[in-house]
Amino acid sequence: MSIKKMMALHPNAGDAPDETRAKAAKHAFYCALMCTSCADACLAEPMDMTQCIRTCLDCADMCTATARLVVRQTGQDVDMLRAALEACIRACHLCAAECSQHDHPHCKLCAEMCAECADDCKAALAALG
Repeated sequence: MSIKKMMALHPNAGDAPDETRAKAAKHAFYCALMCTSCADACLAEPMDMTQCIRTCLDCADMCTATARLVVRQTGQDVDMLRAALEACIRACHLCAAECSQHDHPHCKLCAEMCAECADDCKAALAALG
């Protein structure tokens, strides 16, 4: 199943659904899962990973909220969507920067996903006009 397909079936989608928004929503949910998994893995590390855990969990929450706003098409509030995308981009940059400081493979993968999510949210933001 595809969120792009689901969004295209919405009565307000029109003839050409916004693929950039669908991609941003999909990757924001993936990013939330990756950040949650990374935070969990950080808990098992022998050193103090408190800041990384906090940053990953904050990013996961921001990504989840943003994805949920992005898929809504009824009674759209463009200013709210813009604010959410901007906040998600910032959270992803912060999380990527934090995770990049660590040599753990889970942190490296999380940083990559955060960078990808930020790029997709930037594209969706640009598509808003």
